[in-house]
Amino acid sequence: MQLDLERLVFPGRHQPVFAPHGMVATSQPLASQAGLATLLRGGSAVDAAIAAAITLAVVEPASNSAGGDVFALVWDGARLHGLNGSGRSPVALTLEEARKHGYESMPDYGWLSVTVPGAPAAWRDLHAKFGRLPFASLFTAAIDYAERGFPVAPISLWGWRYQLEVNHAGLSGPEFDELPRVFAPDGRLPQVGDLWRSADLAHSLQVIAETNADAFYRGEIAERIVDFAKQTGGYLTADDFARHTSAWVEPISVNYRGYDVWEIPPNTQGLAVLLALNLLEGFDLSQTPRLSTLSFHRQLEAMKLAFADTHHFVSDPEHVEIPLAALLSKEYAAQRRALISDTASLAVVGSPIGSDTTYLCAADADGMMVSFIQSTFGGFGSHIVAPGTGIALQNRGSSFSLDPTHANRLAPRKRPFHTLIPGFLTHNGQAVGPFGVMGGHMQPQGHVQMIVNTFDYAMDPQTSLDAPRWSWWEDRFIKLEPGAASLAEELAQRGHEVEIDDEVDWAGRGQIIWRLANGAYIAGSESRADGQAVGY
Repeated sequence: MQLDLERLVFPGRHQPVFAPHGMVATSQPLASQAGLATLLRGGSAVDAAIAAAITLAVVEPASNSAGGDVFALVWDGARLHGLNGSGRSPVALTLEEARKHGYESMPDYGWLSVTVPGAPAAWRDLHAKFGRLPFASLFTAAIDYAERGFPVAPISLWGWRYQLEVNHAGLSGPEFDELPRVFAPDGRLPQVGDLWRSADLAHSLQVIAETNADAFYRGEIAERIVDFAKQTGGYLTADDFARHTSAWVEPISVNYRGYDVWEIPPNTQGLAVLLALNLLEGFDLSQTPRLSTLSFHRQLEAMKLAFADTHHFVSDPEHVEIPLAALLSKEYAAQRRALISDTASLAVVGSPIGSDTTYLCAADADGMMVSFIQSTFGGFGSHIVAPGTGIALQNRGSSFSLDPTHANRLAPRKRPFHTLIPGFLTHNGQAVGPFGVMGGHMQPQGHVQMIVNTFDYAMDPQTSLDAPRWSWWEDRFIKLEPGAASLAEELAQRGHEVEIDDEVDWAGRGQIIWRLANGAYIAGSESRADGQAVGY
């Protein structure tokens, strides 16, 4: 390893966590503890990550579930592996079918937005390759919390309440009836500290554990979801579930300041991180303070250009050819960098040829490290729960385009443009560690800020996560956290349309674990979440 601890500064009010053997960092303490307990039982970092992820599917239900998708990067001690655990659209769902319902763009909720969930298969496939403990043992904490209840944490509850009081309130139809019964039992939303439980969810997790996830794709759970789809106008079939597979993929990377930054390739938006870093490498950001107008301006402009290319080119590579090598070349970055001026621009697509998530990471005493992310996308996803399952189904299909000329256009058995991106860092072929920031389109913006904070501003993991953030939204509109409000006037003078916003959700919530030269770990956990980094 390779991360120079001596150059890091520790100015933050919250200090990072150090541990000699293993580490787990998640957005919810109960999930972190479940992961740590797994390490202490002799589990691998992958075992710990899976246990934490399954627990998060219970204790942060408005962010993720067994009905969502998963992506992971795993350092096995010698090399990096990528898993794409995203599901595909139903065979029966075509662009013409969606347009037949009068839609000009994909709806956010309902059956049109539902793709086959990939999470249970991803848990199983990661465990088969890297697990040490029995698969079923990784479900113990999650099943206990679902069956006996857990006290709801405040930041998790914020999203939970918003989803039900605001988003669900505008939905009608029998497909939406089950969600409030599960997540607001007896018509009452939980309060902070209230015990919430779901016998249906506990049962679903139990049968997933006992059948090595087969019940989710070829058994009881698949049957419940498919039957409910038939009754309420859905498109998923037994064949859609039975044909689902995860995909092992080669991670993609760029070098930034001598370190290799790794992301999952399309259909994810990880490309945006790498494009932005390629652009920023041409500026010596360390010569300007981290909290300065020029530094923020350059990062924002680079991010805009990166998003423009990402949204234009990224789709399911099984359906569309994506020119990754050309997009990630330093030559292309130099061409695009020339578009960055002293004033805010409108992002344009280049020519390279001729939103609610849980992120976690884990590391073990043998040097295995995992960057892991799972989500149902928008809060409770599609807001559809098949009776008897307790599982909210994701709304990833809402990311498809209904433009027949777009690379990301809706088609049968196609994976949509995906926001989920785990990140990983290496140096000279050795692992430094996993990092990530959850939160829709904020994810690549958070990744960029974590890497810039680390290598341009020498911040330790906790200080990096705590630092005030910027976010580009559209055109020249940006948001700043209150801690960066002092830059608003000067950024506005450069042409940015600035809003100061203290809402916790848009800024993302992240975790970082770096390995030190002596083999120990240093970690940080997001102060904007209920989270915790723990080690031993």
